Amino acid sequence: METRYLKTLCSVIDTGSFSRTADELNITQSAVSQRIKFLEDRYGTSLIERTGTLLVLTEAGSIVLNKARQILSLEKELKNELKNLGKKPRLSLCCTPTFGIVYLPKVLNQYFMLNSTDVDFKFILNTPALTLKGILDNDYDLGILEHCGELELNDAVEVRLPPDELTFIASPGLNLSTKEVSLQEIMQHCLIARRDGCSSRCLLQDNLAKTGKSIDDFKGTIIYDDLHLTIQTVLAGRGVAFVSKKLVSEYLKNGELTEHRIPDFSCFRLRSVIMLKKRAEDPFVRSFIECVVKVVGAVES
Repeated sequence: METRYLKTLCSVIDTGSFSRTADELNITQSAVSQRIKFLEDRYGTSLIERTGTLLVLTEAGSIVLNKARQILSLEKELKNELKNLGKKPRLSLCCTPTFGIVYLPKVLNQYFMLNSTDVDFKFILNTPALTLKGILDNDYDLGILEHCGELELNDAVEVRLPPDELTFIASPGLNLSTKEVSLQEIMQHCLIARRDGCSSRCLLQDNLAKTGKSIDDFKGTIIYDDLHLTIQTVLAGRGVAFVSKKLVSEYLKNGELTEHRIPDFSCFRLRSVIMLKKRAEDPFVRSFIECVVKVVGAVES
């Protein structure tokens, strides 16, 4: 049986829709239905039931879906091994932008000193959710992400790094009174915020919710998907931002930015290295993690 039928089943469950699956796989909705029917005929049982507008797996459907994911993962692994046969080992990393900007250059410097001629390296920056998904889907060897709560790891393992401290930053020209300010004073300015899915925004939203406030209560909001642009906008005096303190440490040190804290605000988010269990013993992966810990530090016991 061709794996396209299994891929279609996985997509239907992941998207929750025959039409979205059709768009994702670039086929017609009728073709999606035919592929699901092919699976049901092959295994002699119903796999998906409709409950109102929802698509729900039957007991047999859950079994088939679980095995389908395993088969597709093995197929991807097989293709990668054959593709890389006779080539230098490769290491792929997905990480969140803050880690990529603050720590990745130092980590790579350490890593290439140890593996300069032995491994090809590629990396991509993404949100915490998509970083984790990429690891679980076997798209990357390693993921490094900041996050606000515990992670659902399934077949992945976690190496916990020291937490990341966040702070409000502003231009001295905004004349915020002191390092410790009230939420009301901060909200009199425009908020330069990250998009949904970023852990700094998640932590800020959680803090605001505890006070009965939301991001909409700021004087205004500008959403950027670029940390450098966020910092430049704050430097220009156009608002405040809630960012990693490490990200702006030099600006704070030389007085180009000021740091401000709000009483009772939680200012720390978690940071972890994630990999699939089968990759945990790979010498190149282990070497990279050792370099990360050397640069970032280890969690105190």
